[in-house]
Amino acid sequence: MTSKARTQAAKPRDPRKDRVIVSQESVHDTYQIRGKLKEPTVCPDCGAVFHKGHWAWGERPTDAHEHRCPACSRIRDQYPAGSITISGPSLAAHRKELLGQARNEETAQRADHALARIMAVEDRPDQVTITTTDLHLPHRIGEAIRRAHGGELKVNTDAQSFVRVTWTG
Repeated sequence: MTSKARTQAAKPRDPRKDRVIVSQESVHDTYQIRGKLKEPTVCPDCGAVFHKGHWAWGERPTDAHEHRCPACSRIRDQYPAGSITISGPSLAAHRKELLGQARNEETAQRADHALARIMAVEDRPDQVTITTTDLHLPHRIGEAIRRAHGGELKVNTDAQSFVRVTWTG
């Protein structure tokens, strides 16, 4: 066998032919606005202003168009993007403090992210469930509570359209 024949025989196969192509399915979010809104646009419910491609808090421009923001649409439809469930022995002793931390975290996030809001708080004797209009807010609330009180934090996402966070302490 010649050296050229050995070189050709030892040549690896084209790696591009061996790879598996996995298609990424697009996540359908009913509340994501299709296309571009005319700027400036104001939400008639909360007053958030759509400017430079995102919703933010600001003064209402005089010539603004009106369109309901995704957070207000979720609140109206009672269709949350996420939830956090708080339970465990610490809940009875620190209920007011835990709920206060959740509200404080919402206030901090809402200052920069107009669509991050608490929708509802379902307060039962053994657990509290907080629903939100945003995917990231439940995790941030859970992290704030875990930093302050310890406990166990679990985060479950459902096809990137809903996040379920549980804190037990």
